[in-house]
Amino acid sequence: MKLSQLLRQVTYQVVKGTKDREIQGLKCDSRLVEKGDVFVCIKGYETDGHRFLTEALKRGAAAVIVQESCPKCREQKRCFGCFVPAKGVTVVSVSDTRYALAVMAAAYYGYPARELQIIGITGTKGKTTTAYMVREGLLAAGRQAGLIGTVEIDTGKRVLGCSNTTPESLQIQEYLREMVDNGCDSVVMEVSSQALKLHRTAGIFFKVGVFTNLGRDHIGPGEHADMEEYLQCKRRLFFQCEIAVGNADDPCLARIWRGAPCRKVTYGTVQNGWKNQSQRSGFIQSDARRLNYRAWDLKYTDMENILGVACRVAGCIMGELKLGMPGVFNISNGLAATAVLKVLEIPEARIFPAIEKVRVPGRMEAVPAPVDCRILVDYAHNAMSLKQSLQTLRDYHPARLVVIFGCGGNRSKERRFTMGEVAGRYADFTIITTDNPRFERPEAIMMDIECGIKRTNGGYVMIEDRPEAIRYALRMREPGDIILIAGKGHETYQEIQGIRYSMDDRELVRRCTQI
Repeated sequence: MKLSQLLRQVTYQVVKGTKDREIQGLKCDSRLVEKGDVFVCIKGYETDGHRFLTEALKRGAAAVIVQESCPKCREQKRCFGCFVPAKGVTVVSVSDTRYALAVMAAAYYGYPARELQIIGITGTKGKTTTAYMVREGLLAAGRQAGLIGTVEIDTGKRVLGCSNTTPESLQIQEYLREMVDNGCDSVVMEVSSQALKLHRTAGIFFKVGVFTNLGRDHIGPGEHADMEEYLQCKRRLFFQCEIAVGNADDPCLARIWRGAPCRKVTYGTVQNGWKNQSQRSGFIQSDARRLNYRAWDLKYTDMENILGVACRVAGCIMGELKLGMPGVFNISNGLAATAVLKVLEIPEARIFPAIEKVRVPGRMEAVPAPVDCRILVDYAHNAMSLKQSLQTLRDYHPARLVVIFGCGGNRSKERRFTMGEVAGRYADFTIITTDNPRFERPEAIMMDIECGIKRTNGGYVMIEDRPEAIRYALRMREPGDIILIAGKGHETYQEIQGIRYSMDDRELVRRCTQI
């Protein structure tokens, strides 16, 4: 492939060399560069790919894509690439290397997104559960559906772990090409605000874009400057999709969709008899009849030791939606999935049975426990999610509601204070422990959480060792307790000082219950 073919949808300037040359591969990690590759310099939060130009050139890069200029170049008003010393290397300057990488990657892999129906799901909460529901519905209808999300990536023939909710653009295009080659006709993708901000999905046209909700999360260093930027990043999805499906119970829906040229489909709940509903969006103006999909007549279920929920659905589809997962918020996720499947023309008879089967790893996941209590593992790692999870479990009338959680290091301190306060207000007892301390001292993180819980009258204890915290909860349990282990969910590691150690909350529970 010629470099010029990769650059067809990029605005660029050739600073040195020629674009009419053969290239072998496309890389954004200098350590992976091989002879004849194009190296794209990505400026990240912690490091800058321009610093590794020399390494990429030593490894045989035939061309480099640059964005920023060095001090010498700025003085002389010349491009950074002018000072690349290697002979025979093409230097191309662009205004945004992240955007350039995304569209170059699509070209390199032969535009696989054009051969797939892609469903993109964005929102603070509910992305993973909704994605699993949609995918299950597609599979039930005989479709071959891939998955890109927080828990896993499934390309149709292999399943991989994922370090980010939405991978880097180069990886996305590689996975999409693999899905097409494996016979997939569709893919469900979780689309994070960071992915939209950093152009990871640039150049992809989505058949359906889904908005689940917007809460105060991901605000801070390395994430979003404020809620306005967070919202504006979420909006981008709806300017690159054909059909938008949105949660009308969220007051931000009108702003999220404002100006988007796509067809719009709404879902929401009829408020009579529902608890803790947010203020209804101005877009809907509190008229439930205007919802395309609406839920009513909520029921809590407890069958075969599985906490669940059910409701009636009206609008563009009629019937009873049953879920094997607890929580009113999962009804919202189920409605979103129902709407997506219906607009994709999945037979109605397939939709509700498929959604009912869904169990999502680490999302309100029931773990085998002693007969006198219930234990659930959940990914709730911010105040909004933790509050929702605790309120949900309270509806099942436990003797006591006990929560075990920590907070990640190198993240916003405000999240720790608010999570501590939420735990103190909504749980009967809290066990403060570690999560992924990363490069911070675990005890310092726990003390921040303690500051939040001290704003309440909630009882608590601090146990730094997470396995010991779980053992303690089981030793002090009382008949009828529900124990929620929050924060890590599906994760199978604990990150300390840059090293990931094996740790799985579900396995820790199993070991404790066998003793």
